[in-house]
Amino acid sequence: MALEPRAEMRQDRGSADGLVEVQDEGSQLIALACEPKDGEAILDLCAGAGGKALALAAAAPSARIIATDSNRARLSKLPPRAERAGAMIESRLLSPPNELAELEDWCGKADLVLVDAPCSGSGTWRRNPEGRWRLTPDRLDRLAALQERLLDMGAELVRPGGSLVYAVCSLLSREGAGQIDGFISRRSSWIVQETPLAAGRLDGAGRLLTPGHDGTDGFFVARLGRPC
Repeated sequence: MALEPRAEMRQDRGSADGLVEVQDEGSQLIALACEPKDGEAILDLCAGAGGKALALAAAAPSARIIATDSNRARLSKLPPRAERAGAMIESRLLSPPNELAELEDWCGKADLVLVDAPCSGSGTWRRNPEGRWRLTPDRLDRLAALQERLLDMGAELVRPGGSLVYAVCSLLSREGAGQIDGFISRRSSWIVQETPLAAGRLDGAGRLLTPGHDGTDGFFVARLGRPC
């Protein structure tokens, strides 16, 4: 389909009919790294407006997918998007720090948990260069602590034999490979699984996509398995 220069996708009929969702290629690759399968129970822990949950539903239409977030405004955008796309996705608003209690029915039961964690956004600095001036050492410390908490929370939701996929739109090792190193040091029985992506380059236990190498936003993604 050809588009006019500077076309507004939201005005296109394909978008209105739920046939098109605009995402950076890197975001779509994160969904591929999840390898969702029909019939699985999948939890998108930091779903935001639901772009990756929609991609997961498109890849595995009969999977049970729940999208959660603590931001009401962002999560409220998912139901109309899912309806347009014909995707069956449950959404659930969480209230930190009580997320695990609110997800008690999912604890230890998910085949796959995606933790697309809040981060510095350094992977988008090619198109949002002003972001580098907003990132302070204190803010990075807070983000790293939140990422660690979300990783540990996600681990509690995965069933034995299931998988946890961690992703950040960041080029910073502290938010990417460093977080996985810390997770493995806390949960040494967990298994580092091969990240099923042809794109990116190896970075510790995961893969790092960069604008220069891959032509995408910068993303780190890693896949971990809970032992049976």
